[in-house]
Amino acid sequence: MHTGQLLGSGRTADVYALDGSWVLRRYRDRSDTTEELAVMSYVGAFGFPVPRIGPPAEGARPTDLVLQRLTGPTLAEALLTGRLGAAEAGALLASLLRELHAIPARVSTDPQDCLLHLDLHPENVVLTDGGAVVIDWSSAAEGPPGLDRAMSALILARIALDPAFPAGADVRPLLAALLAELADDGGVSAADLAPARARQRQNPYLTEAERGRLDKAVDLVLDTAP
Repeated sequence: MHTGQLLGSGRTADVYALDGSWVLRRYRDRSDTTEELAVMSYVGAFGFPVPRIGPPAEGARPTDLVLQRLTGPTLAEALLTGRLGAAEAGALLASLLRELHAIPARVSTDPQDCLLHLDLHPENVVLTDGGAVVIDWSSAAEGPPGLDRAMSALILARIALDPAFPAGADVRPLLAALLAELADDGGVSAADLAPARARQRQNPYLTEAERGRLDKAVDLVLDTAP
């Protein structure tokens, strides 16, 4: 099928423009997007902010997703430009996690389980005129909400310890703000961080340097938590 301009590339997928309303998200390493589509449809039905799902494009591959084209900066870009401060961004991330975790599990029969994004960080939140929208549901699963909170905190801590991160982009205030906001929801405990660290260690898209920072990232989260 014909794709338009390449809009962006991540660790696992490329995003192309189709027209002014839709984009094509094409995975480089997956065989099927059925589960991701099912999760997005499910949480969207509860009113959670996800991109609208478009009709399959002619000649589309099983690794393709046609999604609403979103206009606006990511939360990461808004932080870097000073459009939002750490306190506002932390409150937004916590609010999105709280809203998501209020949605009952789609498959699991365990009443303690809920929907988990497992990769909710500033680059996966787009600030549109209509509000924040959460993207990239490829890691979504079901389980206890503490795991999702721990994953978001651990991702931020790992980035905060990355010497290659842009100068002047101190992530620690954001981490502190997020953990403060999450305190009333159960916070992030060592018990939550253990499976989160294990999941990140098993992530084939992390570099060895990133994996090597995970233990220090766990310590940073625990030291920063209120």
